[in-house]
Amino acid sequence: MIRKLIRKVFSKARPKAGQNAQPKIIPEKKHGVRRNQISSCAIKVTAELQHAGYAAFVVGGAVRDLLLGKTPKDYDVATDATPEQVHHLFRRSRIIGRRFRLVHVMCGPETIEVSTFRGPAAGAAADGETDFRKARHATNESGRILRDNVFGSQFEDALRRDFTVNALFYDPSSGEIWDYIDGYQDIRDGVLRVIGDPRTRYQEDPVRMLRAARFAAKLEFHLDPASRAPISQLGHLLEDVPPSRLFDEILKLLFSGHAQRSLKQLRAEGLHHGVLPLLDVILEQPMGERFVTMALHQTDLRIKEDKPVSPAFLFAALLWHEVLAISQKLEAAGERAIPALYQAMEQVIQTQVEMLAIPRRYTTNMKEIWGLQPRFAQRSGKRAFALLAHPRFRAGYDFLLLRCESGELEMELGNWWETFQHGSDVQRAEMLQPDTGPKKRRRRRKPKNATGSADTTDLAAED
Repeated sequence: MIRKLIRKVFSKARPKAGQNAQPKIIPEKKHGVRRNQISSCAIKVTAELQHAGYAAFVVGGAVRDLLLGKTPKDYDVATDATPEQVHHLFRRSRIIGRRFRLVHVMCGPETIEVSTFRGPAAGAAADGETDFRKARHATNESGRILRDNVFGSQFEDALRRDFTVNALFYDPSSGEIWDYIDGYQDIRDGVLRVIGDPRTRYQEDPVRMLRAARFAAKLEFHLDPASRAPISQLGHLLEDVPPSRLFDEILKLLFSGHAQRSLKQLRAEGLHHGVLPLLDVILEQPMGERFVTMALHQTDLRIKEDKPVSPAFLFAALLWHEVLAISQKLEAAGERAIPALYQAMEQVIQTQVEMLAIPRRYTTNMKEIWGLQPRFAQRSGKRAFALLAHPRFRAGYDFLLLRCESGELEMELGNWWETFQHGSDVQRAEMLQPDTGPKKRRRRRKPKNATGSADTTDLAAED
């Protein structure tokens, strides 16, 4: 009761711009989303917040996906409670984030992300809180938001979200959807539209341009012309984004289940220059384009079949034909094959990580996959058995198959290894090819006592 009273007093004393804006209320009968489709944990979190006197809604991608007849992968909740108030209310929770503080509420195997309604990114408050807002909001010279802990009303929060389709609020207690900016109609029309002035919104957070490409491909929506227009002029702003954040966004794009369409959209908008600078060079080669297309297609299939996917494998596939091209140039210049391959690996990875912070654990695996490829040509003696026992054999073999299926290598090589790995010891021994390589010549060692014997003989002669 005391908390409710305090909230009422302070809300009257500090009115926020836009709080009188009225949303369109879409009843359950019209939108068709049923309460039993919602995560029980999301319902529990919103109910707890509402019981404590706070506003609480399921928001964002989960609402969008439910309206599209899809099952959300995760749920976000938006509330007027501060992060500290949310954390105090839920025992199994923790406050995270620096740029914008959030609360992760653990509920069984699920984690519900709870955010406080955000206020305007710039401008002074109507109640003289200019200093308060400046202390919690900072941008760089390009307009990118560096710190953003300005709280506001639900309407202001809707305006701060990236796309209209992601700015819908669902109230599990009433079954209603609250729509401040016609996101519901955009979902029905298949339109992806940036909220507010697109140029300003992209400058605030350049990653929104990557998200625009990803969502347009994933949802199969067309990007609103006004939202698309500034992208070609602002792609360079991605250079200011921390490489680790870029990597996270590219992972979402590549593992969205729509990697082929997403990468095509990325290239159409010219955004790949800032994240995958070698992609143009690779896709200009017919063999490289076929190889990358097949790798993306296989990744999409595995995700749809709920099979595990490897970032290292996919990045190895995306960059392989550039490794191959550099390696062949080095060989033509007189370098031996294996050293040429390893030099090419280092060059390609160095070029890529300058734009995209691929973690070392992935680049190490990528180099192992690439480094195994020449060894698959060795099908004689102990070398074939040694390769079979290698911890990265399976990844290397899958990569080999992709090379065979794309036409880079003869399919016979892939078939041989398929039979060899599943064969019995007798079958494997019969399959081994004769060792045609030059035999190593053993160096003849001098007997240990050779010098001593000579000395003894000489002494005997003198006697």
